[in-house]
Amino acid sequence: MHKTVRHDPDAFDLRILALYQDDVRVTAETIGERVGLSAAAVQRRLKRMREAGVIEAEIAQVSPASVGYPLSCIVSVDIDRETAADLDRFKARMLACAEVQQCYYVTGVADFILVVLVADMLAFEAFTRAQLLADANVRSFTTHVVMEPVKVGLQVPLNGSLRSA
Repeated sequence: MHKTVRHDPDAFDLRILALYQDDVRVTAETIGERVGLSAAAVQRRLKRMREAGVIEAEIAQVSPASVGYPLSCIVSVDIDRETAADLDRFKARMLACAEVQQCYYVTGVADFILVVLVADMLAFEAFTRAQLLADANVRSFTTHVVMEPVKVGLQVPLNGSLRSA
């Protein structure tokens, strides 16, 4: 887990983040040229933002279909008992489940929203049997099969005027 340190990003930090979150392979030199800082200053700022937890991870985005997971399902899950222990148990199971790409504890009609990646409908059925139907605390679930992922990403919206700098 990241050590959280108080950090208020300034205009340079936001401009650096805007460029960096689009492509973590961009060099500090390139970022520096775009934002008006030296490469060393950019590296120091990136290091400080990592340590503060502003930058949580630097990852590769893999195409699910290219590695055998062409089917995405959005699943809303309604839990029967909502004690802290029951919720924590469900969260732990979802964290441990490889098919669950994202899990959100939410307000509204459902208690959880899952993004599930599977190879096909047979694999999705196996997932639902093992993870949802076998859980006596899952009251119900509704599945939406993704026909086309129109927008997928983790970019945080930063001030658009800073991105063009």
